[in-house]
Amino acid sequence: MAMKKLLFAACASLVFAGTALAQDTPPLAELANDEGGVQTVEGQMYYSNLLTLTGVAQPLIITEDQAGFVNRDPVFSFPLASQTFGRFTSDPFVSPVSYTLPLPIVPQGTLVDVDNNGEEDTGVQVFAIAFWSNMFGDPFLEQRDGYGWSSSLASTRVDPGTSEVYGGRYLIFAPEEGQGFPSGFGDDGLLFTEDDPIVIVPAGYTLVDMDTDPFTFDRSAVAQMDLLESEASELHDFSAMGYTDAFNAIVDTLIAEYAFTEYKNLDWEALREEFLPRIEEAEANDDPVAFEFAMRDFSWSIPDGHVGVFPNSAALDDDFLNNTDGGLGMSLTEMDDGRIVITYLTPGGPAEEAGIGLLTEVTAINGVPVDDAVNATVPYSSPFSSDTNRRLQQLRYAIRFPVDTDVDITVLNDAGEEETISMTTIQERDSFRVSSFVQGVTGFEPPITYEILPNGYGYVNIYSFFGNEVLTVELWEEFLNLANQLGLPGIIIDLRQNGGGSGWLADQMAGYFLDQDDPEVTGYTAYYNPRSGQFETNLDFPGLIYPAPEENRFLGQVVALVGPNCASACEFFAFNLTLNDNATIIGKYPTAGLGGSVTDMVLPDGLLMRYTIGRAVGPDQEIHIEGTGVVPDVVVPVDETTVFAEDPVLDAAVSYLDETFGVVSSGEITIVEGGEIALGDEVTGEIGIGEAVHYTLTAAEDTAVVISLTSVNGDIDPYLSVFDADGNLIAENDDIELGVVVDSQIEGLELTGGETVVIEVATYDNAYAG
Repeated sequence: MAMKKLLFAACASLVFAGTALAQDTPPLAELANDEGGVQTVEGQMYYSNLLTLTGVAQPLIITEDQAGFVNRDPVFSFPLASQTFGRFTSDPFVSPVSYTLPLPIVPQGTLVDVDNNGEEDTGVQVFAIAFWSNMFGDPFLEQRDGYGWSSSLASTRVDPGTSEVYGGRYLIFAPEEGQGFPSGFGDDGLLFTEDDPIVIVPAGYTLVDMDTDPFTFDRSAVAQMDLLESEASELHDFSAMGYTDAFNAIVDTLIAEYAFTEYKNLDWEALREEFLPRIEEAEANDDPVAFEFAMRDFSWSIPDGHVGVFPNSAALDDDFLNNTDGGLGMSLTEMDDGRIVITYLTPGGPAEEAGIGLLTEVTAINGVPVDDAVNATVPYSSPFSSDTNRRLQQLRYAIRFPVDTDVDITVLNDAGEEETISMTTIQERDSFRVSSFVQGVTGFEPPITYEILPNGYGYVNIYSFFGNEVLTVELWEEFLNLANQLGLPGIIIDLRQNGGGSGWLADQMAGYFLDQDDPEVTGYTAYYNPRSGQFETNLDFPGLIYPAPEENRFLGQVVALVGPNCASACEFFAFNLTLNDNATIIGKYPTAGLGGSVTDMVLPDGLLMRYTIGRAVGPDQEIHIEGTGVVPDVVVPVDETTVFAEDPVLDAAVSYLDETFGVVSSGEITIVEGGEIALGDEVTGEIGIGEAVHYTLTAAEDTAVVISLTSVNGDIDPYLSVFDADGNLIAENDDIELGVVVDSQIEGLELTGGETVVIEVATYDNAYAG
């Protein structure tokens, strides 16, 4: 899951009330570079985290109103009028980024009285300069884009655990003379609390440097305000180290920062002891390939699907291909009853040539009981967070070998007796691809595609939360607005090929199903705080979903399709749907079980290692996704009725919605002969579920006809078809206006003199009577 900028506000207990400390006449602030006040702000933004700008389409530099921090308001919404935009003067996607921000003569931020004199004063406006990504609505930030105050990529330094500002730079504006502002943090080390020493600042703009003691008040016309990456977001860079020192630094980092050490019972020192000899040998031999293999195997030993070392070198790619290119032309599936059977055969492959048939049960591989052989398999797609995903991948890799490998497969023959068949692998990957989690995905799909299914339900496939955020939101709203315009009773959201992305985007996209004004709490995330050296959860700042504008909400029935490739942000989206009574999760298997946020470490030889740093929990503060995933409410069986079906999960979703809305499928169609009709005739009749009435029409001369089919009482959905004399379909219509006018009409059907056609009167899916 991509890391989004964290937004914080501090605990209410940190806001002290009572009598102001005595400071009868605050001194005037000592001014540096008094050029009459700041007119323009400029600076640079530094970031090392490669995930910082993932999916960002509209990057912004803004004046960020700090009233949220001053008042410790965790859900403070930045007033639109307070947002002044800067201009990037270098590529925002290449660090460091340069910007310039001309200031308005009079800003429109929130006035805050921070002089602690016990009187109501005009106060000052306080701004940080911050980087933002605009995802929703107009060019300005709204609460769905973010709230509170920035903790990274801003001109302030913010403690990752307490959310307190402890340094950096502010821009303040005093609308009149005589307004006070803190010149330091006071004895409690906190800003905007009672013990702050106060000075009087001049009217206009002033830069406040909080990295000095006392603070420096700078009135330069051009103020320098760099945007700082938080300590918690900075990448660890071990690229200049030797292999051994780098590996030890990696293990030390994981001991401190990895999010699920206790949950997964990981013994980091034991892993260090296991892999260190290989690392030392690689360094002694100056062998980058050996180092890469050792780091790959180290990452595989951590049961977390987020963990990995990349990019692969040619040596690792060759190792994968050499050991998996050979196949027997068959794929395995584990049925619900525990049998492992063959569910795919490559035409002309070794298995088919050996006379093995579909649904043949496999009992052993190379003399090893099949269950043991599968369990002993280490897939190249390792590691895994969930046992389900590991098992599914082990089934794929258990029958992959180098080309020209002799393999013994023991099966149950037709007589129910074990029979061992010897085969030699050939170079084939069809049987491997067919069982892939990403089968059918090209990688070039847009983030969202949608259609209206023939049964009248909306179907939307969310392929990713990783792509262009603005495009993703626009396509999402386009689909939901269409669903509302057409009055669709239910929609099906397909998440089965969604590998994750921005957790923030995933959360806020779930807000389109909330029928409420207040935000929905999704849970909390704990992170390692480098300032305290502790893993900390700030319970004052839960994850929130903000409801979408009422005109964009969809409040009909929602079904989400999940599977083992729905990972990370996809799983949080699916979980968020379960917070509402109108959403149902359907699938064969749970999601992947990747329940945290990630970052990378830079390793020698251009390698990166990704690991989990955010421990996500649900509203009840219990780990809710990591290791288990989102479990379907409706579990589609894995048996003979589904393994060869085109899409049994989608079929189950349609059936669920049909059952919800009382739609009855007819099964076999009964043809009722209605007799002959002529042009100009109007016929009224009744039709039953599973019936279709046929009328015969013969044209006396060349003509173009209009055929209309109307529900008299408006209680059925008619369906009109026309066939030629040989039974070939030549025209059909369901709705005159899809989802709006459900009566049917065929216009401009051209017939030649003497031509006979059959007009079929039916209902949609043959499921209505009337």
